[in-house]
Amino acid sequence: MKELAEHAPPRYELGTPSLDDWGETFERGRALESTTYTQMLSLDDSTIRAIAGSSKRVLRLAQKEMKNMPSSIPDVVAWVGLDWADQQHEGRLQAVGSSQVESFVLPQRPEALQEWVGQLRTRFPFGRIALAVEQSRGPLVYALMGHDFLLLYPVPPKTLADYRQAFFSSGAKSDPQDADLLLELVRCHADRLRVWQPGDTQTRQIQMLSEHRRTLVEDRTALTNRLTALLKDSFPQALEWAGELSTPRACEFLRRWPSLEALQHARRSQVRHFYLDHGWKDIASLEVHLDQIRQAQPLTSDTAVLEVSARMVKLLAQQLSTLGSGLQELDEAIASLFAQHPDRSLWDSFPGAGPVLAPRLLAAFGADRRRYENASEMQQFSGIAPVTARSGKSCWVHWRWACPKFLRQSFHEFAAHSRRWSPWARAYYEQQIAKGAEHHAAVRALAFKWIRILYRCWKDRTPYDEQLYLQALQRHGSPLLKRLQAQAALSAASGGGM
Repeated sequence: MKELAEHAPPRYELGTPSLDDWGETFERGRALESTTYTQMLSLDDSTIRAIAGSSKRVLRLAQKEMKNMPSSIPDVVAWVGLDWADQQHEGRLQAVGSSQVESFVLPQRPEALQEWVGQLRTRFPFGRIALAVEQSRGPLVYALMGHDFLLLYPVPPKTLADYRQAFFSSGAKSDPQDADLLLELVRCHADRLRVWQPGDTQTRQIQMLSEHRRTLVEDRTALTNRLTALLKDSFPQALEWAGELSTPRACEFLRRWPSLEALQHARRSQVRHFYLDHGWKDIASLEVHLDQIRQAQPLTSDTAVLEVSARMVKLLAQQLSTLGSGLQELDEAIASLFAQHPDRSLWDSFPGAGPVLAPRLLAAFGADRRRYENASEMQQFSGIAPVTARSGKSCWVHWRWACPKFLRQSFHEFAAHSRRWSPWARAYYEQQIAKGAEHHAAVRALAFKWIRILYRCWKDRTPYDEQLYLQALQRHGSPLLKRLQAQAALSAASGGGM
């Protein structure tokens, strides 16, 4: 706190936006954009707004005009569109000042890619080459990212699909056609695409590990659900006796005794030692528990069901055990990297972030402070800000369907968790519920508000201070104060904390 006092207070942005407010925020951000758009799909992707509502003749004329337009980036000497595939890549190249489009095919081999890059550098020894590719990660991007004369423009698949639809309403698709469109995108619309700038190695490691960890958590949930359904059909007592199925204790229990018959055939002392080794403290209740096991009756006597289910229970328990070990390994790797990151104290300062969500917040914003010009960019990019669709007298506000799902999930989970640790976050959530919002809509509204605070702290490199924010609420006469005071009074009356 003493260190914070030596710095200027964070400029937290205030306000309690309703759905209409979010729509207005989005519209202001799009004031100079065209009327149709495609949203970004990954952390490193940008977007372009496809031309719509034009006749084929107008589009052909526009294409003809675009061919003679100079590049929006002065030192670009050539454009390349590269359609990625597993085995080979279809490519198109056009030099600045030339009307000729060259076609080529690259095999997916490191040697072939590096040889092609070397030929490009030899042919164009000066200047830079703008290259559009339909991905933001993968072997092709990893192979090209180390060459500073290449300006990589990752194009989201939905952006390319919408652009294709503007000219080919039949829905026809082919790799050569996509390569042509990627070339046209980077040649004619580079000013609406964002050059991919890889973050520092440490931050990208945390980002990738956090995403993989979340995938493993989802895999664990899927396996747990399968195992639960299997036990309900053959060994329902195990759902109580084994405990939480994703824990090491439950996995070991089910590997040893995948059926009621196997458990009842085990010696009583063996089962007793198992529970004691896994933290069971109350000896008297343990004996009662062991009596229940001996007296239990099987759900079915069908040998086919029991034998097949026991085999599958054992296999799923083994998978869950391996997955749990992998998650623990990832957690240790993320914690080690995060502890060494220069922004660690900043993200640790947010209430409820913890060892899982703090690295995910770091991964969301990155370390490059030039990445986002304002909080609205992150609100829209992450999918937390809703979309307003207006047509005539109708107006529809809905959440974003096309956005980086992991990024939106990170903000959503942090906002939901912050309610336990931040009084104003809890009060704001309850305020949204009182207005009629459902749970997830209220959490997204809270995340929308948190992003403005997260952005300001990130931009200023200043750790979050709850008291400074509460003082800002006081200065602005926020309606949240009444709810906060009511919470404090209720907590004092009950003699407990928040």
